[in-house]
Amino acid sequence: MYIPKYFKVTNIDEIKEFVQMNSFGTIVTTKQGKPIATHLPLELHKNGDDYYITGHMAYGNPQWRTLDTNEDVLVMYQGPHAYISSSWYTHKNVPTWNYQAVHIYGEASVLNEEELKEDLASLLHKYEKYRKDPVLWEKLSPQLINQELKGIVGFKIKVKEIQAAYKLSQNRNEEDYLNIVDQLSVEENLTSQQMAEVMKKRVENHQ
Repeated sequence: MYIPKYFKVTNIDEIKEFVQMNSFGTIVTTKQGKPIATHLPLELHKNGDDYYITGHMAYGNPQWRTLDTNEDVLVMYQGPHAYISSSWYTHKNVPTWNYQAVHIYGEASVLNEEELKEDLASLLHKYEKYRKDPVLWEKLSPQLINQELKGIVGFKIKVKEIQAAYKLSQNRNEEDYLNIVDQLSVEENLTSQQMAEVMKKRVENHQ
């Protein structure tokens, strides 16, 4: 991923938090030289000094068969993004786009059944534990579990390289930066408002 120096992020804790907050990612592999991709909920884990990503996809999805044959698998995560009008600057310039993106490269392998069950139980717990009537793994019938397991394939990706770009108008002066935040805050679309919040948080964290 092309990352100008202003926008490069290397703080692993910051990247980890971003990935966990934007965990619906895209996994990219190639088959006979053609890129193929699937959009999935993914989980980032740490084991000692190593990081790895887990997830699952439908058995009918042919991409899972490429996981063991691709030397490098690419996982992409994206956060809020927004159009930035140059009319918000104090000087003449051109419009641009603000965004957050993380690319992770790694080596993939298929999970065995026990590993898949453990990963699914963890995933349910993460998204269901605060609900009024949580659908937790231990509440599911063995018959339903066995039936559903036949239709999915689990995988894990050992992280080898992380690239992160947060283009948040860091190259603008303070007056322009704060005006961009104000303008984004009153835009009608949700992603612009979310970008405004991200930019506000960045200022707060650097005070």
